[in-house]
Amino acid sequence: MSDLKVTVLNALHRELGAKMVPFAGYDMPVQYPMGVMKEHLHCRAQAGLFDVSHMGQVVITAPGGYAEIAAAMEALVPVDVAGLADGRQRYAMFTNALGGIEDDFMIARRGEEMFVVVNASRKDADIPRMTKAMTGCTVTEVTDRALLALQGPEAETVLEALVPGAAAMRFMDIAVLPSEYGEVWLSRSGYTGEDGYEISVEEGRAEELARALLAHDAVEPIGLGARDSLRLEAGLCLYGNDIDAGTTPVEANLGWAIQKVRRAGGTRAGGFPGADVILPQLVSGAERRRVGLSPEGRAPMREGTPLFADETAETAIGTITSGAFGPSIEAPMSMGYVSTDLAAPGTTVYGEVRGKRLPAKVVALPFKPANFKR
Repeated sequence: MSDLKVTVLNALHRELGAKMVPFAGYDMPVQYPMGVMKEHLHCRAQAGLFDVSHMGQVVITAPGGYAEIAAAMEALVPVDVAGLADGRQRYAMFTNALGGIEDDFMIARRGEEMFVVVNASRKDADIPRMTKAMTGCTVTEVTDRALLALQGPEAETVLEALVPGAAAMRFMDIAVLPSEYGEVWLSRSGYTGEDGYEISVEEGRAEELARALLAHDAVEPIGLGARDSLRLEAGLCLYGNDIDAGTTPVEANLGWAIQKVRRAGGTRAGGFPGADVILPQLVSGAERRRVGLSPEGRAPMREGTPLFADETAETAIGTITSGAFGPSIEAPMSMGYVSTDLAAPGTTVYGEVRGKRLPAKVVALPFKPANFKR
């Protein structure tokens, strides 16, 4: 435990009674005294505050401004970077030569520079990747700012009182705004399916801002446990579980993230690692597909559960990659991969749990509709 990194809010988590666990090399809160179920429901009903300071924050600059940065980034990702408007952000993914996903992350355009937020478990690979490949660009890890996420239907009201201008933002907008807690970098986004914000703030002011947010009656601290059930209800992937270096964007049902301009026939088609695998899959499909699964009964089918086409089949047709009980939908929920011929909603497959084959129905994702401010 002694070699775990800590975020600047570690002492506050402990003061708030958090149960701490190792996660991506950090000492992180998995739950607070309220408990995972109530934390989840509170975030859906009002607002929850998450410490996501373990994630990697990166600023990229170049002599040629944003156009040079975008051209360099498009050699690493299959998404439209050049077409991103100032003040907007986009979901992206690094791919490898086989079309697999090396990480999924957010890119944002701030004038002539780019702001990137990568997963904690992958930042030690992602930052060197960008530094090596984006020649001519300066890739700088931001190490003096914390990152908070305020999520839920009350997030707008709560944050506007502390950071005027936050309420005017739309989903996937980014802004740099003044506040009593110094300059904050905001994005109107998150990983819960709820409206909300991610807030980058100077480390020296982070605890002060966190306490101000928590002082609001609508806000409670939320740990990794509820963060996971919230993102699963929203049908969102967790890197290392639902997507990895052996999974293509098409298999992962993330083809929507690859804009027309980067697809076959587009003006900037291809040019990214694995394009020779991914572009044909976008046209013809893949042999397997990530799907939502609704197990019968009350017991979740969890990560690693093998899936079969029927109760007697000897060969598995897929596996569960994430599974939990959904507090908002009051039912178990899973995501996993099945062969494409079994991926249509309404199809019944069978998960093998403790030696028994139990039915689960393929369902459309998300399990709970998103509540973003469009």
